Amino acid sequence: MYKKIIIFTDGGARNNPGPAGIGVVFFIAENLTKPLATHKKYIGLTTNNQAEYKAVVLALEEAKKIKAQEIEVRLDSELVCNQINGQFKLKNKDFQDSFIKIWNLRQGFKKSIFKHIPREQNKLADKLVNQAIDEANINY
Repeated sequence: MYKKIIIFTDGGARNNPGPAGIGVVFFIAENLTKPLATHKKYIGLTTNNQAEYKAVVLALEEAKKIKAQEIEVRLDSELVCNQINGQFKLKNKDFQDSFIKIWNLRQGFKKSIFKHIPREQNKLADKLVNQAIDEANINY
C-alpha cells in the first residue's frame, strides 16, 4: 500500500485517428527520480484524445491494484484534464465511457488530483506510447 503516488499518463495516435498507444509511469511521491512502475499498451485505431482518456483509465486501474491511497495524475492533454476536473463540458460522446470509468475509479481513492503539465515534462510516458505503437508493428 502506498500513501501517495504521482502518475504521468500519455496517449497518442499516429495520423489521428490511427494506430494508438498509451503510456503510464508511476512514482512514489517522495521520489520522482526512479519510476515505481511503467505500463504501455497498444489500443488499436483511435484518436489522440481517446488514447489520452484510456491512459488515465489504465493509470487508475493500476493504482487501485497497488492500493494507492492518494493519486496525482499529470497529463499533457489540457482538454482531457479540464474535462475530468469539470472545467470544460464533455461534449464528445466518444469520451463518455472513459469519463464515467474515471469518475467511478477515482471514488476509491482518498484524494485524486488531475494536473495539466507541459509536454516536455511528460517524456517518459510519451516514449512508452511510441514503444507500444512500434511494438505492435503497425504499418501507418
